[in-house]
Amino acid sequence: QVQLVESGGGLVQAGGSLRLSCVASGSIFSRYAMGWYRQAPGKQRELVAAFTSGGSTDYADSVKGRFIISRDSAKNTVYLQMSSLKSEDTAVYYCNAKWYLHDYWGQGTQVTVSS
Repeated sequence: QVQLVESGGGLVQAGGSLRLSCVASGSIFSRYAMGWYRQAPGKQRELVAAFTSGGSTDYADSVKGRFIISRDSAKNTVYLQMSSLKSEDTAVYYCNAKWYLHDYWGQGTQVTVSS
């Protein structure tokens, strides 16, 4: 069982920055593909940024050039640095860990961008 705990969400003005953190319960990065997803009210959950199983990164077109996903294996932590935030980035952000049929989610952290 993998546990994921997100933090770092909050209220920020448009144009501002936030850094989200996701701490995993163990050393899983060597097996699991880690990523960040978000879900806005009335919308489906969507991929924001992720590490692929090969170690490369993938970003939603809407966040390219503004968000950066990174990880610290020693701390079992994945980060999402968000810059130039827009009102449309407002959502609950979820951390995800995938490995074959194993699929784990954190509880989510709210990000609200005021215009």
